[in-house]
Amino acid sequence: MKSNPYNLTMSYLFGGRNGSRPAAVNPTSVACKELMAAAESWFPEAHLRPEAMARLALAGHELLGFDSVMPEYSVHQESAALGVEMDWGAPDMMPDGKTFPHADFSEVEVPENILEKPSMSVVLRALEILRRQVGGRAVVIGKVMGPWTLSYHMAGTQNFLFAVGRKKHDLVRRMVDSLAPVTVAFANAQFRAGADVVVVADHITGNLVGPYHYRDLLFSVHQMIMKEIDGPVILHVCGRTLDRMDMFARTGIDVYHFESANDAAEALKLVDGRISLAGNINNPQVLLEGNPETVRSAVRSVIETGLKLVAPECAVPLSTPLANLKALTAAVKEGF
Repeated sequence: MKSNPYNLTMSYLFGGRNGSRPAAVNPTSVACKELMAAAESWFPEAHLRPEAMARLALAGHELLGFDSVMPEYSVHQESAALGVEMDWGAPDMMPDGKTFPHADFSEVEVPENILEKPSMSVVLRALEILRRQVGGRAVVIGKVMGPWTLSYHMAGTQNFLFAVGRKKHDLVRRMVDSLAPVTVAFANAQFRAGADVVVVADHITGNLVGPYHYRDLLFSVHQMIMKEIDGPVILHVCGRTLDRMDMFARTGIDVYHFESANDAAEALKLVDGRISLAGNINNPQVLLEGNPETVRSAVRSVIETGLKLVAPECAVPLSTPLANLKALTAAVKEGF
């Protein structure tokens, strides 16, 4: 098999035969201040203008050496289109939603033209640019928020989790069900725009809720979503998730992107080849506070477990040193 970034990564996404080396991928953001400076593409413009968004994503491939490009750095593209008032941040600050328009769990009315809203159309246009620039050479990754995460944005995270904990499950299910079509529509639009694979980020982590909540409130919704999305999907859920990883593997996803809170060898054993795994290089201790040798050691360790898709565990902190991100991709390619 040719060992170009696209072929390697797409093979591993589907559990295919081994290539000449593992792949270094970024299912979530690798944008940091040093990369913004190198690409001359800064927040907040990189959230709002397709050319700036695409330029920063391309730098992750051309300057850092990742085998993929991923142009969405915010978790608020959909929520902005659904009426959340936004602070789009700065080079040292991620975007932040300032309002929760459905804190009372009122019905969410999804605009018919939601894909034309600026915060969503900008992603589609950036993907079109990236497809023209690197299509077939590097994997183009899109990203959407799942309905659980969108519910956090609509109702407020604490408020939504209170409803879960107080067993107001009718309200929870109604909101999740109403938002699932947004996830599907945006994902399919991203495939049409040029994405090879789309990340569905849905933060039903063990740090917040139990595996029984996932089983009872979201598992069947995820199964429905995966059936309706017209392309390969990477599911991303932050935090501790070993206790629900078997269920993730039964949703119909192709890849699960997981954090360092989960042991890579144990995760591989749990999924038992049913899906591929991507991850799980620690962000705060390794990529942010570590040094290139710390990073190389972490990468070697996960590769030794059999992990073929090596990635930061989540969106990297904005102060992450460029040298550490370059060390990650270099370590993936060393010795192969």
